[in-house]
Amino acid sequence: MTVSKQQSNPWLVAMAVVLPTFMEVLDTSIASVALPYIAGSLSASNDEATWVLTSYLVANAIVLPVSGWCAQRFGRKRFLLACIVIFTVSSFVCGAANSLLMILLARAVQGAGGGALQPLSQAILLESFPEEKRGQAMAVYGLGVVVAPILGPTLGGYLTDMYSWRWTFYINIPVGILALILISRFVQDPDYIRNAKPGPLDGIGLGLLATWLGCLQIVLDKGQEDDWFGATWIRWATAILVVSFIAFVWRMLVKKRPLVNLRVFLHRNFALGCILIALFGGCIYGLITLLPLFYQEVLGYTAFNAGIAVSPRGIGAVVAMPLIGLLTAKLDNRWLIGGGFLIFGICGIWFGEVNLAISPWSFVWAIILSGFGSGMVFVPMSTTAMAGLANEEIGNASGLYNLLRNVGGSIGISITNTLLARHSQLHQSNLVQNLTPSSREYQQQLSESVTSLGPKIGKAMADAGALGRIYSSLNTQALLLSYVDDFHYLALASFACLPVVLLLRKAMRRKGGMIHAE
Repeated sequence: MTVSKQQSNPWLVAMAVVLPTFMEVLDTSIASVALPYIAGSLSASNDEATWVLTSYLVANAIVLPVSGWCAQRFGRKRFLLACIVIFTVSSFVCGAANSLLMILLARAVQGAGGGALQPLSQAILLESFPEEKRGQAMAVYGLGVVVAPILGPTLGGYLTDMYSWRWTFYINIPVGILALILISRFVQDPDYIRNAKPGPLDGIGLGLLATWLGCLQIVLDKGQEDDWFGATWIRWATAILVVSFIAFVWRMLVKKRPLVNLRVFLHRNFALGCILIALFGGCIYGLITLLPLFYQEVLGYTAFNAGIAVSPRGIGAVVAMPLIGLLTAKLDNRWLIGGGFLIFGICGIWFGEVNLAISPWSFVWAIILSGFGSGMVFVPMSTTAMAGLANEEIGNASGLYNLLRNVGGSIGISITNTLLARHSQLHQSNLVQNLTPSSREYQQQLSESVTSLGPKIGKAMADAGALGRIYSSLNTQALLLSYVDDFHYLALASFACLPVVLLLRKAMRRKGGMIHAE
C-alpha cells in the first residue's frame, strides 16, 4: 500500500484538520446545557427546544456516510472547505436566531455542514502519515473526538452563565475561520481523488438513507418521552425505518457505483471495529451523559459546576492519547483495546458506589481513569479497523466508521435515559412499601419533620409539609438507585466487548506498513 504524498508536513496537516473536527464534535454537546435558556429566550417549551439537538443530529447522520462520494465528486479539499463555511455561517445564524423555526433550520444546515468534517479529517490524517505512524495521527484526531464532548458541557455552561446561550454558537466562528486558513494552506488532494469518477448521484439511495437515519434518530431522541412502542407514531416510524433500511442495503449492494460502498464490511477487522466503536460510543456517551446529570438532578449542582466536576476526564484522555499513539506501533493493539474496555468497565463499577454524601472530587481518580481508558480504546481501534484498507477505501470507510460511532452514542444515551426513568419508577414502587403507618422509622421521620416545620409554617401545614418532605426524600433515593443501576449496566456493556476484541485479527508492522496477520 502506498501513502498519498502531501506537500506539507503531516503534523501541519494534522493541526489543520483537527480544528474543524474539534469544533464539530464540541457543538454536539455544548448546546445541550443551554437548551433551557434557548427555550426561554425563544418562547418555546423544553420539549420543543430538544429539536435543536435532534435536527442537528439527523442532518449530521445523513451526511456522514455519503461524505466519501462527495469528496470524490467535488474534490476532498474543496468539499471540506465548503463544509466548514456552511458550518461556520450557520453557527452565526443559530446565535442570531430570534425564533424557534429559524434556529431549527439553521441547526439542520449546521448539522449537514458538520457531518462530513469527522470522516474527511480522519481520512486525510490516515493518508498523510505512513502506516507505522498512523497511531500517532489517530491520537491527535482523538483529542478532538474524545476531549471535545467532555469540554462541551463545561464550556457551554460557562458561556451561558457568564454571557448568553448565543455564544455557544458564536464561538465556532473564529475557529472556523482559522480552520479555513490552515486547510487552504496545508491540505492537498491526492491523485486518486483528483482523478476519481464516482458516477452520478444516486438520488433514490440518498432518499432511503435520509429516511431510515432520520427515523432512527427521531425515535431514539423522542422514544422515552412518548412511551416508546406505546405511541402509534413510534410504531409507524420504526416500520418505515426497517423497510427503508433493508431497501437501502439492497440498493447499495446491487448498484455498480453505489452511493455508499457497503462491501468494505467484508474486511473482518473493519466490520468488527465498527461493532466495537458503536459499543464504545454507547458506553462513553452514556457515561458522559449520566455523571453530569447525577450531579445536577440528585446533588443540585448547576450545569457549570457539574461540568467542572467531570472535567478531569479530559486530563486522562490528554495523557492517554500521545502515549497510546506511540504504543500502537509497538504492541498488539488488541491488548490496548481490551485494556481500555476493562478500565472503562472498572470505572463503571466504581461510579456505581455513588451516594448522597459525595463531594465534587470524590470520583476524581475514577473520572481521570475513564478518560484514560477512552483513549486506550479510540486510538488503537481506529488504526486496527483501517489497517489493510486501500487509500481509495478509507474515505468511504471513515464515513461509515464515524456514523456507527455516532449511532452507537445515540443508542447509548437513549438506553441510559430510558433505564434511568423506568428504574426510578421501579425503585420508588419498592421503597414506598416501607412507608406504612406501622413502620417505626416512618413514624419517627414524620414526627421529626412535623416538629421541625411546625414553628415555621404552623401545625396545620406542618403535617402536609412533612409528608411532602418524606416523599421528596423517597424520590431522591429512588433516583440514586436508578443511577447506580445505569452505571453497573455500562460496566457490563464494557466487559461484554472484551470477547469481541479477541475476534480481531492482529495488525502487525512489516516493512514500514501495517497489515493483517493471516
